[in-house]
Amino acid sequence: MSEDSCAHCGDDVSDALARTVRVTVDRSQIDQQRLCPTCFADWIDRYEAEMQPEETTTVDDENIIVD
Repeated sequence: MSEDSCAHCGDDVSDALARTVRVTVDRSQIDQQRLCPTCFADWIDRYEAEMQPEETTTVDDENIIVD
């Protein structure tokens, strides 16, 4: 893979269209990916889906509560 290609799909991408995703924890960079617009949109969708809180269900004597 060259510097002019997407880290996910490998397609060539120009600097004007590329997006760089950096993952850091406590100011230390864990990962960096250069993505084409399509793979970047897919990455955002996965991130949003994974960061959603899971629904919890509470059952008491009379009610079922879904948070």
